[in-house]
Amino acid sequence: MSKLTLVIGNKNYSPWSLRPWLAMKQAGIKFTEMKILLDTPTTHQEIGKYSPTGLLPVLLDGEIKVWESLAICEYVAEKFATFLWPKDDAARAMARAISAEMHAGFPNLGRYMPMDCRGSYSEPGMIPEVKPEIDRIDNMWRECREKFGAGGDMLFGKFTIADAMYAPLVSRFATYQIKLNPVAQAYAEAVWALPDMQEWLAAAAVEPENIFHSRF
Repeated sequence: MSKLTLVIGNKNYSPWSLRPWLAMKQAGIKFTEMKILLDTPTTHQEIGKYSPTGLLPVLLDGEIKVWESLAICEYVAEKFATFLWPKDDAARAMARAISAEMHAGFPNLGRYMPMDCRGSYSEPGMIPEVKPEIDRIDNMWRECREKFGAGGDMLFGKFTIADAMYAPLVSRFATYQIKLNPVAQAYAEAVWALPDMQEWLAAAAVEPENIFHSRF
C-alpha cells in the first residue's frame, strides 16, 4: 500500500476532491484512494475520522494530515513534484494567484452550477448570478493561454496546479453547456481529454449514488 492516502468524496459530485487527485495523478505520485460516500447518515462521522474540518478531501502522509485542496496540492508540489508550478517567475505568480482565486471565489458557480459529471442539460445553464464569474474565468483562461501557454495545451503550457484547480469547472461548463471564447474552449477540451481526467469521469459515470442538488 502507498504511504500516501487521499480521502475523497463521490467522483460525480466532489469538485474539491478532483483537484488534488488530478494534480497527483498528473505528477505521477503514487497514492491510495479512499472514498467516503457523501450525503449519507454516516458521512460526517466517517469523514471526522480523518479530517479535522469534517470536509473532504484530506491527504494522509503517515502521521501528517493535510486538508483543503490547494494546501494538498502545495504540499505534494513541495515534497514530491516542484514542477507542478511554472518555473518562470511571472507565470508562477499568475498561477498561484488564479489558484487562490479559485479556492476563495466564484460562490455563485458553486451554488447554481453544482458539479455533476454525469449530467447534461439540453439548454445552456447560464443564469444572471453566474455570468460575471463565468466571464471572469473565460477571460482569465484566454489571458493565461496567450501570455504563458507556449509549449503545451494547459494554462501555462505544461500541467500545473492551476489546471487542477480549474478542472472541475471544465466539467461544469460541459454539463451546463456554457459557451466560451475559442481560446478558452480549446483549453477546456484539452483538460477534458487528459487520460487522468477521463479516468475520473469514467469512474463518476458508474457510481450508483444520486444526490439531489437544487440550482435555485
